[in-house]
Amino acid sequence: MINRIPVTDISPTVFFGGDFVPVKAIAGEEIPVSATIFREGHDLLGADVVLYNAQGKELSRSVMHEQWHGGDRYQGSVRIPAQGDYTFTIDSYDHPFATWIHDAEIKIPADIDAELMCTIGRLIFEEKLEEDPSAKNLLTPAIKVLRDTSLSAMNRFSQTSTEEIRAYFAANPLRRLVTSTIHYPIRADHERALVGSWYEFFPRSEGAKVGADGTIISGTFKTAELRLPAVAAMGFDILYLPPVHPIGTKFRKGKNNTLTPTATDPGVPWAIGNKEGGHDAINPALGTMADFENFIKVAKKNGLEVAMDFALQASPDHPWVTEHPEFFTTRPDGSIAYAENPPKKYQDIYPINFDNDYNAIVAETLRILRLWISKGISIFRVDNPHTKPVHFWADIMRTIHAESPDVIFLAEAFTKPSMMHALGKAGFHQSYTYFTWRTSKQELTEYATEVSQQTSAFFRPNFWVNTPDILPFHLQSGNPAMFAIRAALAATLTPSWGMYAGYELYEHRRFKEGGEEYIDSEKYEIKVRDWDGAAKKKLTLAPFITQLNAIRKKNVALQRLRNLRFHASDNDAIIAYSKRDGDNLILVVVNLDPSFAQETTVHWNLSDLGLQKDNFEVTDLIDGASYHWSAHTYVRLDPTRLSGKVVHIAQVKL
Repeated sequence: MINRIPVTDISPTVFFGGDFVPVKAIAGEEIPVSATIFREGHDLLGADVVLYNAQGKELSRSVMHEQWHGGDRYQGSVRIPAQGDYTFTIDSYDHPFATWIHDAEIKIPADIDAELMCTIGRLIFEEKLEEDPSAKNLLTPAIKVLRDTSLSAMNRFSQTSTEEIRAYFAANPLRRLVTSTIHYPIRADHERALVGSWYEFFPRSEGAKVGADGTIISGTFKTAELRLPAVAAMGFDILYLPPVHPIGTKFRKGKNNTLTPTATDPGVPWAIGNKEGGHDAINPALGTMADFENFIKVAKKNGLEVAMDFALQASPDHPWVTEHPEFFTTRPDGSIAYAENPPKKYQDIYPINFDNDYNAIVAETLRILRLWISKGISIFRVDNPHTKPVHFWADIMRTIHAESPDVIFLAEAFTKPSMMHALGKAGFHQSYTYFTWRTSKQELTEYATEVSQQTSAFFRPNFWVNTPDILPFHLQSGNPAMFAIRAALAATLTPSWGMYAGYELYEHRRFKEGGEEYIDSEKYEIKVRDWDGAAKKKLTLAPFITQLNAIRKKNVALQRLRNLRFHASDNDAIIAYSKRDGDNLILVVVNLDPSFAQETTVHWNLSDLGLQKDNFEVTDLIDGASYHWSAHTYVRLDPTRLSGKVVHIAQVKL
């Protein structure tokens, strides 16, 4: 519907599946709202963005302002008070005070309808006073002046168009012809939906040891508990575990993905299910259900939430294969189709066919999720959700949110943008991203701008520096500075970032030239790592990781997504950006070159920073050094020194 005063191109809104779905937010977050607003003729207009709770009660009203004069684009914001569901509208209206000011400034000095201008102003002031009696001390004297014909029209106008009066009407406009848009939904999720530092490890590797005969003895939940304080000490919030269920034996993969495993090969955790159970069971090699529940308790005592992998697929040994054969695709030769991602083959995994018995698959999925939620799991990392129908996830997310609104789902979807975005609109709270492969200044700037501005209404990014599946090319040299650079970028560009165990030890051996997989991948075998030995020899990035996470926790600006702004620098090897939330302003400068010192002049956009003065004081949160910076700041970062430096994370003194 076209309003009396049209409002178009409203942002943020998310139209999906024939309806508007909620814009993503968290409690305390300020959401910028913009729209194109215009009208016929020359009279001026105004607009407000109005926030409502789920019951339709107005909570706040914020005046919108032109982004640029005469551009018809208006911007305001709403701040979300608490977790829950909200809506917003944009009210457009005739703005008689603004029109009067505009016309009077032209007509009265030219003695055109000067007396009429005073009369019009008086009527506006009287109408506003009737609406807002609390403003009588300001408006009553102005009305008296405008009535006083003994004064010149210019004198009367000067006395009634002061900065105080203009500021009052700017904040409290007289609204005529008010029309409202439809209500657009916003959902404020649990804070962890936006903000978190993720760490991934395999429980079977934590506490694992080499036996006297050379065989690897698996770690368990009990031995993995011993690793939790160290993970927490690095400042991580979330511990992500690969699947902890029984592992299939048929077509089990061996070391480095071989199809000829030995008797001691543990198998791939994502090949879920054997005679000991499926998605609702615990791998006996890791312990019992009681051990798992205790592991969660110990993690929480250490300030860690446990994220559970949810891989909706089955090994050939899974109970579903015999109990629910309709869950799978049967080929013409009678065999069940295994998973493929050509040229990769996953003979040990059967994908689900959602078109055979959809309702039964939905019911079973909900049963499994409810079970683990009852055990204390509130975060699920969903494996390959893009290989399942989008409407399936929408149905699942809708039900789980209604029952357990604090539960968070992370989509592990390295796929086409359209699918990744659709999963976010369907209900996934956040997603893996292309950050892993964005390395140049231009690539990082374009991609981070996209996820922080263009898609932030429906797609929350989680920047992972590595995964058990992905050893990016830029890490394969093993240069410690590159590991530090990527961690610094991931931890400061977005509110959520993650790393897989071994990153802090600079693990970088590739499976083959031209590939992005680890040799001796932990997917196929148990890793025995000497964490203590690495720490004693100072061959670990853990202290720097700890520092990054501590900085993130202390600075709310780094816990927000939509506030990211990039700034120009004269050297393509150096990237600069800022984040501000209220009085917390953080400036980040990163040397993207791990091998050489780089220097440049950074040109800070003072308007984007919200600064009035050209010179300002900053404190580098990495080393505590203080600097006096300006709109054009010289910086030099040298990663090659013994105490090499790859990044400035500077807090501005406001």
